[in-house]
Amino acid sequence: MEERLRNLDDEQQDKLTEILEHAQVSQLLDVIFGYSPYLTQCLLSDLPWTGRTLEQSPETAFQGILTECENKVPACEDTAQAMRILRQSRRRTSLLLGLCDIAGLLDVMAVTEQLSAFADTAINAAVAHLLLQADRRGEIALKNQDYPLTDCGYLVIAMGKYGARELNYSSDIDLIVLYSPEQIDYRGSRDLQSRMVRLTQDLARMLDERTADGYVFRTDLRLRPDPGATPLALSVNAALSYYESTGQNWERAAMIKARAAAGDLELGAWFLNELAPFIWRKHLDFWAIQDIHSIKRQIHAQKGGSVIEVEGHNIKLGRGGIREIEFFVQVQQLIFGGREPVLRPAKTLDALDQLAEAERISAEAQHDLLDAYRFLRTLEHRLQMVEDQQTHSLPETADGLSQIAGFMGYSSQERFREDLLDHLRKVERHYAELFEEAPSLAGPGNLVFTGGEPEPETLKTLKTMGYQDGEKVFHTVRAWHHGRYRATRSTRARQILTEIMPALIDQFGETLDPDTALSRFDAFLAGLPAGVQLFSLLYQNPKLLEVLGDIMGRAPALADHLSRNAGLLEAVLDSSFFEPLPDRETLEKHLREELSRARDFEDCLDVVRRWTADHRFQVGVQILRSSITSIEASTALSDLAEAVIRALAPTVEAQMAEQHGVIPDGGLLILALGKLGGREMTFSSDLDLVFLYQTADDHAESDGRKPLSASVYYGRLAQRIITALTALTAEGQLYEVDPRLRPSGAAGPIALSVNGFAKYEQNDAWTWEHMALTKARVIHGPASLTSDLENHIHAVLTKHRDPDQLLLAVHDMRRRIEKEHPGKSIWDCKYVRGGLYDLDFLAQYLQLRDAADCPDIISPSSEQAFSKMAKAGLIEQEENEDLSRAMRLFRQVQNFLRLTMGDDFKEEQANAPLKLALARATEYPTFEELKDALTISAQTVTRYYSKRIEQPAQALTDTRESTK
Repeated sequence: MEERLRNLDDEQQDKLTEILEHAQVSQLLDVIFGYSPYLTQCLLSDLPWTGRTLEQSPETAFQGILTECENKVPACEDTAQAMRILRQSRRRTSLLLGLCDIAGLLDVMAVTEQLSAFADTAINAAVAHLLLQADRRGEIALKNQDYPLTDCGYLVIAMGKYGARELNYSSDIDLIVLYSPEQIDYRGSRDLQSRMVRLTQDLARMLDERTADGYVFRTDLRLRPDPGATPLALSVNAALSYYESTGQNWERAAMIKARAAAGDLELGAWFLNELAPFIWRKHLDFWAIQDIHSIKRQIHAQKGGSVIEVEGHNIKLGRGGIREIEFFVQVQQLIFGGREPVLRPAKTLDALDQLAEAERISAEAQHDLLDAYRFLRTLEHRLQMVEDQQTHSLPETADGLSQIAGFMGYSSQERFREDLLDHLRKVERHYAELFEEAPSLAGPGNLVFTGGEPEPETLKTLKTMGYQDGEKVFHTVRAWHHGRYRATRSTRARQILTEIMPALIDQFGETLDPDTALSRFDAFLAGLPAGVQLFSLLYQNPKLLEVLGDIMGRAPALADHLSRNAGLLEAVLDSSFFEPLPDRETLEKHLREELSRARDFEDCLDVVRRWTADHRFQVGVQILRSSITSIEASTALSDLAEAVIRALAPTVEAQMAEQHGVIPDGGLLILALGKLGGREMTFSSDLDLVFLYQTADDHAESDGRKPLSASVYYGRLAQRIITALTALTAEGQLYEVDPRLRPSGAAGPIALSVNGFAKYEQNDAWTWEHMALTKARVIHGPASLTSDLENHIHAVLTKHRDPDQLLLAVHDMRRRIEKEHPGKSIWDCKYVRGGLYDLDFLAQYLQLRDAADCPDIISPSSEQAFSKMAKAGLIEQEENEDLSRAMRLFRQVQNFLRLTMGDDFKEEQANAPLKLALARATEYPTFEELKDALTISAQTVTRYYSKRIEQPAQALTDTRESTK
């Protein structure tokens, strides 16, 4: 401050000295110099005007500002010059009203009214300037260039505090801009709406762009109808249509303060008159009242007992603040104002008086809230006068509080603190009484999704619930209430959604990534044809919310399927939904019945996809909810895939026969390997399939109108089956198919004769191919041919092998896999040392080593193979139990993680709910106990693997190298 005074030139120093000669003025300026750098700057930058003003009455000085603005701004040919005049007028208004406020010449409500009057003048002048500019360019033809706003068809509606003429000292102004196409004589080349949007953008720039001269008002256009989906300027008919069809109760509350402030005021009067039935309803239906109450109940309000910290307290949005007084008034205006017009004043204090006179509130509430409102608005002004910042928060330091206390006229910080707390607590008490009639919907804090911008308390609550982007959550939910989706267009749907919203938000907050969960639910809503039925279902069945939270938060594949089949949620309520799927034969029977009703082959593909996805959804939810074990889940998923292949293959074969006939005495066989062969499928497993065929004659051809040789016929048939399983239709994809485990891999024919396959496996196959063959199961083909293929496979698996070569080959293969895919962590169930790869390698190695002498140990399931080996005395029972226990645990974890997180689980990023769900899925009390058990299992498997394969292989290698 001293530096600013030293920088004044001689003329300015003389002028300031002259001003300070007046004792009362000197005392007033001491306050400004001591507490308000902004007002000091306004004063020093315009000393001649300040001197003249102090010799006038405040009314004369203020009128002079308004008159200069009205006369000069519209006439400016240069918009930059108009902006300079507006900013100079704003600085002078700030200084004049600040002086009057501090000196007590105007009470706080008079100050807010004068600030609003200046805003009216400034905006009207700016609109007139822009309309005259457009008229000069030939874009529009004004009806009266001397009075450009007359019947101009362009309207600026003031909302919020500005609408009620209660502007803050450094307030935003909330505006809605409308226009009437019928009244505007438009002659531009672009469409009228684009031009009105551009004019509105220019208006906002004239008001809120910061230049060397400062700014006029920060401008907020987000209270217009559905701001995320509508242009900045809207036609009056479009606005009326929106409010009549989609308008929210909180928008009714906002419209209580709406006022035609600038532009075509006659158009504004007509519009607000047309809108009156939307704002003021004489008869509120049940759902409207419920909606108002549910908005109230989303706010976490307590009567007494809360702790209000003065330091840093937000006097607008915090407990006991200005917003609570305003909401206290507006809710009762909404409910009673339709039948009692006297309760409709826009000004808060006037409305309080009328509510008390109508005996809608007590005299005590009226008195307490009036006093608190005046005190808090005065304090708000003092906070904003310091640096012209739109702040509502008290300083966080003792020194800062002392400064504000002094600026408020208090001799001590303690007295200021006492008065402030007294007002805040009284407001809090009266406000909380609105919420006594119903339990809170808000949960741990405020969850309010109304208004143009999120409340800080709502953002704070969302953050504590785990959401990272609270503003995005707010705007997403707000879009639902605007009825942008078909599911939320009806009033009743939105009202029920309001009721269940806090529970939904809470459930998604319990997931690993709440923001993603909410986004998935948003996509889910976007695809729904209607919402009342679903929302009612969730409202009546809170447990269903838990299932929905699990799906949206933890299982993207299930969420995607649910988005296309919302009716599945209702199936979850059936008690049988959480029972294991029926056996494979029953599943196949049911699917064949579904396929029998298909209209054509394309319909068959869609039917099988819907049917499979519904059952996979059921199994997925069962995994999420821990209602089945990992073994049951893997069996169910494997039986499902097998049923699909067995039911779909004949359909494809019949289509093939229509074109090419059949091969006499021939047949196609499908061999399942890998996870499907071992009946160990996870939610994301692909299908390892080998296609084989058998014919009575090696030179046979099909007997259709377009005959094909057997090799070509069965090759095409196999490819058609693969396509039927993998093709992406409107119902999605069934499975990924991997046929590379066939002889010669991708280089070999897609379908091979059984004899050719047997010959290859006996003479040319690599050890790893024989290991893969241990999981082989024939899942489709004529019974007469199946036994021959099974005999061939059994012969290959039980033949005598060189034990040393087998040992070294298995050891070498595992090392190569480890080099290419090192286990990332203990949660990398497949590749981690001691995980599923080591378990399968152990089972396959021991089978190939000992099956020649003990053929009964052969089994597609590694766990069953260990059990058979123990019975045969090839391994100890303890080893069998250790390996089987480890196999089950790793498969449980893999099943759950593949359903929820895929293969990229990072322990450090997982939240507590996911960890607990994972532990629950594996039947461990805590995540840490699960981790310990998994680590011990891996160590145990590694010990057995080392003993059976690694150490002997290393010893054999060392021996061979030493003998070279």
